[in-house]
Amino acid sequence: MATETILIVDDEEEIVSFIQDALEDEGYEILTAFDGERAIIEAAKKPDLVLLDVMMDGLDGFEVCEHIRPVVRGPILFLSACQDETDRVKGLVVGGDDYIVKPFSLSELKARVHAHLRRERRKIDGKDKTELQFDRLTIDYKGRSVRLNGIDVELTSKQFSIVWFLSLHRGQVFSRTHIYINGFGGLKRMETIQL
Repeated sequence: MATETILIVDDEEEIVSFIQDALEDEGYEILTAFDGERAIIEAAKKPDLVLLDVMMDGLDGFEVCEHIRPVVRGPILFLSACQDETDRVKGLVVGGDDYIVKPFSLSELKARVHAHLRRERRKIDGKDKTELQFDRLTIDYKGRSVRLNGIDVELTSKQFSIVWFLSLHRGQVFSRTHIYINGFGGLKRMETIQL
């Protein structure tokens, strides 16, 4: 039975209630917010996944994502009635991991939630594995820090995310587009990266 916590953010209470009931039936713990300000407060509880509406009064979903991305290490899935490609790309660039267009089927939403959480569980190879060691390089996921020869390496949040992502896929080569799709934007000149 699932034990992860999911934060649902949408200014339409009926949608939140509908999704909440469906995911609670799957065994998830649910947090809710009906505006961007409350979403930022709830995100401090570090949910495992966030379902985030794009179009809300006050702070929109993109702004909320930028605020909570340093705190929320798990996937952020945007929910939006807008099908414009520019919005989908913007969602990925600001730190989102997926973009689900409304109206969506409940079965598709649950499948995407399951898939993202399963990927997260695989990534850290069990909840206790938060540090990786490569010869003289140490990557601490929980502390979001990197040490080389025992000396801290200063990295931005995006740079750390790229290092962590690549460390989990040693020896693989990724295109810039693939890194963007996985929510690790920021590469402008390099077409590929290899660890």
